[in-house]
Amino acid sequence: MREIMCFIRANKVNDTKRALAESGFPAFTCCRCLGRGKKSIGSNVLKTIIATGELPLNPTGESLTEATRLIAKRFFTLIINDQDVDKAVQAIISVNQTGNPGDGRIFVLPILETHSVRTGVGGEQL
Repeated sequence: MREIMCFIRANKVNDTKRALAESGFPAFTCCRCLGRGKKSIGSNVLKTIIATGELPLNPTGESLTEATRLIAKRFFTLIINDQDVDKAVQAIISVNQTGNPGDGRIFVLPILETHSVRTGVGGEQL
């Protein structure tokens, strides 16, 4: 089994839910979160502010700028069988890809073991 975790734009939640359900993945978790990618918005502006001495060249100075503002995102996670990974990833990409920075990121991790809290049953029978 695999866990797919993805961070997407907040305005793409309904499209993502629909695409996952239509692809056969109706069970998932979605949470609100804040974050940003490694490419900060307005990094040239940040360099100019630091170069002019308006802010110190250190983490404190950088944290006070617009360039490091956290952006509202949505975090999806779903557990699926190994053979379904490509299908689920493509469903997510198909509705979230705009070609612009900030489209999101998908991570795929192995699940070593699962157990149902209600029944105590373990393994892939869940």
